[in-house]
Amino acid sequence: MASEKSINLKKEQVSNLAEKMKKAKLILLADYRGINVSDVTGIRNELRNINAEYKVIKNNITKRALEECKLEGLDEQLEGPTAVIMTEEDYLEPTKVIYNFTKNNEYYKIKGGFIEGKLMTAEEIITLAKLPSKQELLSMLAGGLLANISKFAVALEQVRLQKEQEQA
Repeated sequence: MASEKSINLKKEQVSNLAEKMKKAKLILLADYRGINVSDVTGIRNELRNINAEYKVIKNNITKRALEECKLEGLDEQLEGPTAVIMTEEDYLEPTKVIYNFTKNNEYYKIKGGFIEGKLMTAEEIITLAKLPSKQELLSMLAGGLLANISKFAVALEQVRLQKEQEQA
């Protein structure tokens, strides 16, 4: 039977994880089989640079923390080795990082997760990860607007030249 000290330690771990999960915009579960320490270190550093964290936590603790947050639907995904990726900021960048990592590592899989409290399947998360980033979308918008403004400026210049020729 587990000692009272270890039970209290696990309760504290569940409580701490639940607090982070309550604040998180993204909670992503991934199967990390088949990757080595240098891969994990690389992905952790990449996620840390975008204010996300990557943790390997016992499934039982993750499950209890999700229950404490009233987030349901991932019990089946909490089988086997599971990494938890969380961020309180933009959820798109961490999903892109994990998705790109899965493309190069055949055993590493996205299991599912929550985005802003909504249960998401692995397929839905992958679809989101394939979308252009906010910065890319803003660049596209700016490019589109700039092209229209340029066309408008050319049209105005042509009208000005035509008026000059009529007056001459």
